[in-house]
Formats: sequence, C-alpha cells, structure tokens
Amino acid sequence: MFAQAIEDILQDQCTPAVVRAIEAGGSPLKLWQALQGAGFLELLASEVAGGAGLALAELFPILSSFGRYTVPVPVAQTIVARALLGPSCAMPAGMITLAAALRREAGGAIVCPFTPYGQVADFVLAQDGDALLLLPAAAAQREASGVHGSLAATLRWPDEGAATHVSGAGPLLPAFAAALHAALLSGAMTRVFEMTLHYCNDRIQFGKTLGKFQAVQHQLSVMAEHVAAASMAAEAAFYTDAAAPSLLAAAMAKSRTSEAAVLVASIAHALHGAIGIAEEYDLQLLTRRLHEWRIAHGSEAHWNVLIGNRVLAADVPIADFVRSV
Repeated sequence: MFAQAIEDILQDQCTPAVVRAIEAGGSPLKLWQALQGAGFLELLASEVAGGAGLALAELFPILSSFGRYTVPVPVAQTIVARALLGPSCAMPAGMITLAAALRREAGGAIVCPFTPYGQVADFVLAQDGDALLLLPAAAAQREASGVHGSLAATLRWPDEGAATHVSGAGPLLPAFAAALHAALLSGAMTRVFEMTLHYCNDRIQFGKTLGKFQAVQHQLSVMAEHVAAASMAAEAAFYTDAAAPSLLAAAMAKSRTSEAAVLVASIAHALHGAIGIAEEYDLQLLTRRLHEWRIAHGSEAHWNVLIGNRVLAADVPIADFVRSV
C-alpha cells in the first residue's frame, strides 16, 4: 500500500526534469513538501507515536523506489534518522541526512566529509561513539564534492555548540545507512537494466534488433544475474523482525550491491553506445548515482573486511555461515 502510494507521487513529482533542476542548484522544496505532506517520514515510527509502525521488510520496496527515481532529496535518510532519534529527541522539521563519518579537529571543529545530500539537507545525523549528534546544516560551512551533478558535500562546524546529543542509538546508524544505500542501489540497478533491455530490443542494427546478437545477449544475461543477486542481498538485510538491520547482513548487502554497481553501469553504457552518455538521456542520471552510492557509507572493499573477519571467527563452512546471516 505505502509502496504504491509513494510510487504514484514519485511518478508525478520526481521526473527526470525535476532531478536535473535540483542537481543544477534549484530548490528541492516542492518535491520535499510533496513527500513530507503525504506523511511518509514516520513510516518506522510506532503507531502509538503517530507513525505507521512499518516492518523493515515492508520498508525495502519503498527505499528501492527512491533508488529507481534517483530521488534528489534525503527522504530515505530522514525516515531512518527520525526512527533513530526516537521520542527522546525533539524532532526537527526538515531534511535529515546521515553522515558517513565524523571527525573532530584539534581546535574543536567537527567535520562530516563527503556527506550524501549534504548540499540540500537541513540537518546531519552522525555517529559519535555510542551516541548520535544531530547537527544543523545551516551552521556549517558546506564544500561541494566537485563531481558533476552530485549533491554530496563536506560540512564543517566550528564547534559542537549547535549539536544535539542523543544517547544510545549510535551503533545502529552504520547498519541502517549501509542497508539503506544497498536498497537505493538495488532500485537504481533494476531501472538501469530495464532501460538497457528496452533499448536493445528496440534499436535496429544490420537489419535486426541489438538484442538478437549473441554477444549482446551474453552481456544482458551477465547484467541480469548481478542485478538479481544484488537485489536479493539488499532485500535480505531488511528481512528481520528486529527494529534495525544487523550489521553483518547490512555489510553483505552493501558489499554485494556496491560490487555489482560498477559492472552494471559499465555494461549499460557499453550496450547503449554514444547515446548512453548524452546529457539529455536519462541513463546517466542513474549510473552517476550508482557510482556515488557505491562509495557512500563504505564500498565493497570496506565491508568485505568486516565480513571476512566474521567468516574467519565463525570457523564454520561458508554455506552454513551465509544461512546463519
């Protein structure tokens, strides 16, 4: 029910033209207000607290839809952030993004480097040991990543005077952030595959469609395999009755989706040819996000270290280890 309702809003409000306009520096408020006004920010909050009390398994298709439409506002992050903050914190109004890292400098400054949606977010939620820090973006100096179309930014606060401390939920942020980005990657890769398959079935070369050529069919099958495997890994991270994904399941999801993102993007552009890199064509809106989300909150290289250490510590056959996760 929620997934279809959000899909309807995104089809109408989050068109490629809207994404391009926000990436170019336009205001995100109309899109944000459409999503906020529909009441979707409290999906994870309990019904007693006025939320939907949605299970994590039901959240996955919603986050995946945000990836399909490359939503240029941190609505997925805000849903998670509001759940992490909980009733113990006065809930801020506005867009909240999740910091990938927090660094304290000698002079007392706080830096959150390469924060997803850092250019448009109103607040940044960062892990600080066992606690969370909620930092107002308006009080920070923002430095854009310099990557074309990216909404990521490095934010720097002169001190933590404006920060709100929330104890207890700090360790949950990395798992939620990794699982969240795995879901976004899953949705974006699925859409990239659909676009590529459609193009290959329509584009005629040497008297037949591209999809009739065996070499193209091989590339499409490899692409489909990786998209399916990545989507299964991402969904598995949300297949739990707990209030948050486990760190290991989230690590496996983010590792698998990040690994697949590079291959899926490269095959899509190879099969599209020159049109695939055209500014006017929508493929680049998705593949740019694949590369950005692959790195956000840890690439496969980062998470594979954690997974490898857990495998070695478990000292069981790898199949049994995977089943246990």
